[in-house]
Amino acid sequence: MADQNVRTFDPKQVIITFGPVIITGFAEGTFITIVQSGPSFEKVKGADGSINRINKNANDHTATMTLQETSISNDALSTIHIADKLSNTGKHPLTVTDLSGTSKFFAPQAWITQPPDAEKADVLSTREWAFDTGIAAHFIGGNNV
Repeated sequence: MADQNVRTFDPKQVIITFGPVIITGFAEGTFITIVQSGPSFEKVKGADGSINRINKNANDHTATMTLQETSISNDALSTIHIADKLSNTGKHPLTVTDLSGTSKFFAPQAWITQPPDAEKADVLSTREWAFDTGIAAHFIGGNNV
């Protein structure tokens, strides 16, 4: 029998932190994307037709956050990135937690790879912050009733 429960995703219940900063002011639409660095396993076929696999140990990720240009989190992220370029102090934990569900991401060490492109327009623009991580844990779950 099919699940009869109506489930709800609430974007306001997605909490993202980078070091001491609780990120706010997300853009409309997709506001966080997390991508594993490559496939978890690679299939290898032998000449005799045997099948083997290689664990690629792809435990690092890239993450992209899209903020409104008016978000005060842009100030905090710019400060962290500038300090990192000057003193190599920009590695911080990156967490993404969906409080309305079970999805979680945690990277003990992440860093901003480059600042967003900046533009000004007569409409509200966005700022895309790109992060790389060391080894991270990513659990992709569903949402609560």
